[in-house]
Formats: sequence, structure tokens, C-alpha cells
Amino acid sequence: MALDNPAFSRNKAFASEAKTTTATAAPSAEALQQLYESPAASSHDTGRMTVEDTIVKTAISFVLLVAGGAVGWAFPALWVPAALVGFALALVNIFKKKPSAPLVLLYAAIEGVFVGAVSGVFEAKWEGIVVQAVLATVAVIAVTLALFASGKIRASARATKVFLIAMVGYLVFSVINLVLMWTGANTNPFGLRGSVEIFGIPLGLVLGVLVVIMGAYSLVLDFDYIQRGVANRAPREYGWSGAFGIMVTVVWLYLEILRMFAIARN
Repeated sequence: MALDNPAFSRNKAFASEAKTTTATAAPSAEALQQLYESPAASSHDTGRMTVEDTIVKTAISFVLLVAGGAVGWAFPALWVPAALVGFALALVNIFKKKPSAPLVLLYAAIEGVFVGAVSGVFEAKWEGIVVQAVLATVAVIAVTLALFASGKIRASARATKVFLIAMVGYLVFSVINLVLMWTGANTNPFGLRGSVEIFGIPLGLVLGVLVVIMGAYSLVLDFDYIQRGVANRAPREYGWSGAFGIMVTVVWLYLEILRMFAIARN
């Protein structure tokens, strides 16, 4: 029998019933009190995803993001290779079947270099704009988190469908705008965002407001993912997926706000 295998017999968990069947005494009052006072099992103990563990993973990711940002701020020329490598790592993390902590952390560091380099360029032209963009991003995150925690805003199938349609439309616009800028058809530094106006308001500001709303809902989807993962007792490693999703959304939100403020100053 399999239990006769020495590899199993040395482990009490694989011991035969005849060898392990013993009378079990009822636990004493002191033992019950000690069990009651013992700390709750952590995600490390259970191997399951928890909100607290995901928060820790997210915090670690943002520490690396900020560290990479310092490098990018000091060496702005790194923004091109950082953008390319960061994009490739984002695709790998998105399509990978199981989350990988090293890949998520590597993405955080490389994306930080890109964000820091872009921020340094914007700060050199518009002094104080980075602080404004950071504060605005934090405000959006705080409001969205408060509304989600209070139950006043939730992800729904209809809202998610509208969000996805809006995202596709925005991506198409962004690609067209880049082509016009790269070919010289539009010489404005922000392309159509800065050259086209709607009732005297730059298109970039109108789009900026819409994108901030989209970014806020993307955060709601991230929070909902984490909540469902915890409720479904997903493996602990999926906390890295939650951290990655929040990081991608926050970076996108920050860059969009930074560009919107620059257009407003122009």
C-alpha cells in the first residue's frame, strides 16, 4: 500500500489509522482560553488572499515605483527605454496565468523610472505642476476609496460595459493623436488635445475630466477584484494581481491629471 512507503510513514500526516487512533481528551478551560486569545491566522498561515496582505503588497510596489521615479527624475533620457520595457512588462503581467511577484515588482521599478522622467520634464517647464498632480491624484483615490468602502459606489455590469466602450474609444483617439503628432500633421505639443477647442475650452481639459472619471471607476474595479478575491478565498499570490491593478490605474490617473494641468496652464 502507499502508506507503507517510507517517505509517507515518516510523516504523521500519512500514518495509518491503526497506528494513530488514540483516545482524544476534551480540551481544558485553559487551552480553550489560550486558543481564544491567540491572534487570528494571517494570509501566510492560511495561504489565502486577504485585504491586509494585498495592502502590504501594494505598498511595497509603490515604494519601488517612487524609487524608480527618483532615478527617472535624475536621468530623464531614460523615459523612452523605460516606457518600452514597462509596456512589455505590463503585457506580460496582464496575460500571465498566475501572478508573479518579481515581475510585478520589476514593472513597478521600471514604470517608476518612466513616470519620474516625464514628471521631471513637466516640472522643468511648469514649476509646481508635479505636486499639484500628485495631490489631485491622492484626492481622487481617497474619495473613490471612501465611496467604495461606504457602499455608495459599486461595480456593475452596465457601468463596466460603458467603461470598456469609453476605454476603447479613448485608445483609438490616443493612437490617432499620436500619429498626427509624429507625422507633423499637428504641431501642438499635445496634439488635438491642445489645438482643438470646444466652446473655447481645450479638448484636453474636457477629455481630462472624462478620463479622471474613468480612472476613478477603474479603481472601483480594482477594489471590487480584491474584495471578490478575498471572499472567494483566492490563493495568497493573487494579492499581487490586486497590487498590480491598483498601480497601473494610479499611474494612468496621475499622468492624465499631469497632462490636463499642463494644458490648463498653456
